[in-house]
Amino acid sequence: MYPALTVADWLAIDNLPPPAICWVGSTGGAEEKLVARAGIPFEGISAKGLRGKNPLAILDGLWTLRRGIQQARRLVASFQPDVLFVTGGYVCTPVTLAARLAGVPALIYLPDMQPGLAIKFLARFADRVAVTARPAMRHFRPGQAVVTGYPVRRKLFERDRAEARARWGLGPEDKQSVLLVFGGSQGARSINQAVSRGIEALLSIAQVIHISGQRDADWTQAGRASLPESLKARFHLHAYLHEEMVDALLAADLVVSRAGASTLGEFPAAGLPAVLVPYPYAGAHQWDNAQYLVQANAAVTIDDADLGTDLLPTVLDLLRDSDRRAEMQRAARALARPDAAQRIVHELKELAQ
Repeated sequence: MYPALTVADWLAIDNLPPPAICWVGSTGGAEEKLVARAGIPFEGISAKGLRGKNPLAILDGLWTLRRGIQQARRLVASFQPDVLFVTGGYVCTPVTLAARLAGVPALIYLPDMQPGLAIKFLARFADRVAVTARPAMRHFRPGQAVVTGYPVRRKLFERDRAEARARWGLGPEDKQSVLLVFGGSQGARSINQAVSRGIEALLSIAQVIHISGQRDADWTQAGRASLPESLKARFHLHAYLHEEMVDALLAADLVVSRAGASTLGEFPAAGLPAVLVPYPYAGAHQWDNAQYLVQANAAVTIDDADLGTDLLPTVLDLLRDSDRRAEMQRAARALARPDAAQRIVHELKELAQ
């Protein structure tokens, strides 16, 4: 969602008057709320996955796809787009097929290092594919892919680190490090549990910004409430962050997180060293994302199964080793592409024309 929102933001900046945009997605989820916050018109259509071996589920998925294509064809006919921007997910399949039937050119953006099933299928109908980094080009036909980088929110390049720390009420950089912990929009229970077990040791040498996710909010808040007052003041615990996330990224000296696609864009933009814990049930794409940053010396990885034994010593070692973190910070910043959104906008304009 966030790369597409960033591209939409740049489309509005780069064009006078701003182009008409219609966002097509799944009705009733977090996506619809975020798009509404951005002031973009939203249209929901039917979509389901076709994975699995249950014949009834496959038939239901095919019926839903047929209905979604009909809805998408009516939407394409009424909106009459000049170009389609696709970022993956089940809902993109009927829209891409409808656009193809109507002769509308399509640009796919692959945020991860490896495409999922939807993008692998849709790539055959796309005119162009934008990728975050060069290694991802191998998944597409010769001449189809272009490296643009990962489009991140402009505020990550515009805001000041010292001001971000001040907005969080954090102390001077020479006195305390800041650890950021999060597992994505839904949180990550295994990371939350490992951090909670070692929280007093972490708070003894750093301030901690911990984003738990809604489902773990109650018990993590109860754990914070049981801490001594001196440590509680250093523990900034939240279920979810919206606009404050930019300041959290800029204020941190080290991050512990999953290895979703945003890590490839936001951590380099913030120059943020990372301890990555790839989600073990996300196929191979989180491992590929993590290895891209590890090979660049911008991150280290821990297996989810080893969090209980390895997370605390790994994080404590990095918090105490400012020279190592400085090297990782430089490596992360070298991967940043501040013009990624503009590059994608350029590709969309070329296809539209």
